[in-house]
Order: sequence, then structure tokens, then C-alpha cells
Amino acid sequence: MAQTQLAGPTEHSVSRSNRAWQQFRRNRLAIVGLVIILVLWGTTLLADYVTRHDPYEMDLENPLLPVGSPGHWLGTDNFGRDVFSRIVWGGRASLSVGIVVVGISATIGLVLGVISGYYGGWVDILVMRITDLFFAFPFFILAIGVIAALGPSLRNVMLVLGLVTWPEYARMVRAKTLALKEEAFVESARAAGATDIRIMFYHVLPNCLGPVIVMATLGMANAILAAAGLSFLGMGVQPPEPEWGSMLNEARMYMRTAPHLIIVPGLVIMLAVLGLNFLGDGLRDALDPKMPTA
Repeated sequence: MAQTQLAGPTEHSVSRSNRAWQQFRRNRLAIVGLVIILVLWGTTLLADYVTRHDPYEMDLENPLLPVGSPGHWLGTDNFGRDVFSRIVWGGRASLSVGIVVVGISATIGLVLGVISGYYGGWVDILVMRITDLFFAFPFFILAIGVIAALGPSLRNVMLVLGLVTWPEYARMVRAKTLALKEEAFVESARAAGATDIRIMFYHVLPNCLGPVIVMATLGMANAILAAAGLSFLGMGVQPPEPEWGSMLNEARMYMRTAPHLIIVPGLVIMLAVLGLNFLGDGLRDALDPKMPTA
């Protein structure tokens, strides 16, 4: 009897995972998004083998070459640097921003959200009022102000964006925790002598991860856009470091004479954000707890 009881939840978890994967596979846009992200990440990780030119190497005799030029199939910029190489190497910075920012904001939001929802009372009031304070300021304006004080750099961009976007995760996890803490499995854990820390982080929090994964995927897209916007304003990655937003900033003066300097990084940013949004929508449908069972 004990063996049967232990096997039940495991089989249920495996069955649910299989159903989620089947649901995800049926979403063609989600598969397209996954392929886009894998291709972008794979290209940036294999930049040494994919690119032929140093992204910092200048060729002042061949500036502003158009797309399709011999040896530079995406052309060159105003310093004669290969645009394709800078796009590939710049992807490391742009895509890393999404992961680091979501990692920081989700960690803070998960911890504060589960503590706020589980304990309630003055703890909940304090955390939620701090959350409201962050929501009162447009996060992009707040990020600009903090970066202006700290100084422009990729590290500061990732740190600041991570610290100003955690309230969304905190509110969502708090709402889930308020519902889960009244469930029978939490009461059973409490009756068995489990501590509050164990209940929160071993019983409640794992059941909140589905929506968090979806929000994190969409949050990566927002982080990439925000980082590109800050770099475009000169508050993110500084030249000559390649990054998609900073490439747009450098190309402003050549919109008429060399439009590919604007179009190429703009299309790559759009492609990355589109892929993450498709992936996030697919994960949302696959991880929906109300998904019909097979």
C-alpha cells in the first residue's frame, strides 16, 4: 500500500509533464520561437567559429559598405567594422541581459512574494507597500535615474533592471501563496512538524514555478528591449563594445547613407523579442493548470 501511495504522485507528475510537452509541441508558433532563440543563442556562443572578422577590427579604407559586399555580407559600419561580426558578438551582451535581469528580479520576487503571502499581517503590508512604491514610478525612467547616478555600463544596466522589475514576480507569487497555504498538503506538512522555511520553499514555492517560468520568458524580452533602449540613449554598453542597442545609437547619423546599419540590428532585436514572446505564449498554454487532460 505504501509503495502504491508513493508511486502515485510521481506517475501523476510524469503524466502531467508529458501532457505539457505534447501541448507545447502542438503550438507551432511556440516551436518557431524556440527555434529562433536556440539559433540566436547558438550563433552567439559559437561566435569564434561563425564569424570571420574581429568585431573591433577597423578598415578605414572600406567604411559603410552595403549589404552583400564581398567579404562583408551584411556590410560595414562607419569605421569599416564588419556588421555581421558585431551583431553576433553583440548578441552575447544583449541576450545575457535578459537572463541576468530575470535571474535577479525573479529571485527577489519569489522570496519576498512567498514570505509576504505565507505570513500575512504586517509582513504582507510592508512588502506590498514597497511593491506599490516601485509600481508608482515608470521603471524605465527609474532605471535611467539610477544608471545616471551609478554610471553607464552593462553591469549597471543588468543590476538596475533586475532591481526595478521584481515587484511583478512578488505580486504573482504572493497571490499563489495565499491560495496554496490553505491547501491540505500544506496543513499535512505543518502537522508533521515542518518548519515555516521548509513549507514555504519546499512545498509552496515549487507549485508557483509554472507561472513564474512564463513570466520570466516574457520578462527576458522586456529586459532586452529595455537594455537596447538604454544603450541607444548612451547609458548602457559603451563603444566600441558591440551591443545591439549601442549599434543603433552609432548608426543614427547614417540612416540615409547606410540604412542597413539601423535595419540589421533593429531586425535582430525584433526577432529575439518575437521569439521569446512566442515561446512565452506556448509555455503559458502548456503549463496552464486548467489544461484539459488527455
